[in-house]
Amino acid sequence: MKTIKINLAERSYKIHIGENLIFNDALFRDHTKDRQVAIITNETIKPIYLDCLIKTLDQSKQTLPIILKDGEKYKNKESLEIIYNELLENKFDRNSILIALGGGVIGDITGFAAATFMRGIDFIQVPTSLLAQVDSSVGGKTGINHALGKNMIGAFYQPKLVVIDINVLKTLPVPELSAGLAEVIKYGLIRDKDFFNWLEKSMLNIMNLESDFITEAIYRSCQNKAAVVSQDEFESKKGIRATLNLGHTFGHAIENAVGYGNWLHGEAVACGMTMAASMSTELGWLTLNEFDRIKLIIQSANLPINPPKIDQHHFLNLMMSDKKTLHGKINLILQKGIGKAIQTSDYPEEILLQTIQRQIF
Repeated sequence: MKTIKINLAERSYKIHIGENLIFNDALFRDHTKDRQVAIITNETIKPIYLDCLIKTLDQSKQTLPIILKDGEKYKNKESLEIIYNELLENKFDRNSILIALGGGVIGDITGFAAATFMRGIDFIQVPTSLLAQVDSSVGGKTGINHALGKNMIGAFYQPKLVVIDINVLKTLPVPELSAGLAEVIKYGLIRDKDFFNWLEKSMLNIMNLESDFITEAIYRSCQNKAAVVSQDEFESKKGIRATLNLGHTFGHAIENAVGYGNWLHGEAVACGMTMAASMSTELGWLTLNEFDRIKLIIQSANLPINPPKIDQHHFLNLMMSDKKTLHGKINLILQKGIGKAIQTSDYPEEILLQTIQRQIF
């Protein structure tokens, strides 16, 4: 088992990465002993892992399963109300704790429920998708979607613990595995060139879920996320944490345009990273060789690089609705070489429009 600590003073917590951790009662005991526990999961994960986790926590304690529908389109206020209702009907109190057992949707909505129920109770992340393991379960971003934008309603709220069991990836559909690799590749692009170089050589081993390789990919990703979050917990104006959004402003627009859930988040981010790399190349910040390497590694993970056909004005309007837009100017994460990203709104608007207009990269 490998362990990483997120250093945030009194909000610090540990990320444990290894095999069969969902059965390791010692990891959970200090956080769940003598407390009401609610496990929030979805209809897909329930038959695979819910009973395992309940047994790990000890069946004698009060454990409340809350089952939500599966899919990005259910990351909404209606699902949030289901959680609140169950907690209130079962008389959960401020000493209660929630456990998010699932992918990014379950993690985000459980975290937001924890942040807001009785003005804040504890929660634990047990991510079951690669994307959640390397990104959304770490760092404290929680929230739900709104019809007018992704993750527009939420809060920064840190978990007490993150337990990453690499064995759960064996039941993950292949497209979901690829979607998670978009976020893995992102860390190499924004701040860790050595990691990017390693990923170029190791992608096939990772996709085959070879234990040493997938563990290393998750560990290095979480290390990078931990380093960024420890420096900039609340995404300050310094823009350190904002670099984690590479490809996301483009990607969120794609998700919104095609309808949440019709494209996987990682697929949209992969296209978004390609668009950001194309724009960076047009600005002279990436070489053509670097741009080709970025496209190749994304494709090697079985991810798309070309966005769906979306009216350019609609695409731009959706980007303008992004949280990172200030004073009518879209803040973008662009690259100044592989391993270095910046947040900027200082670019010619025509370059952005050209990037949106392109259909094939």
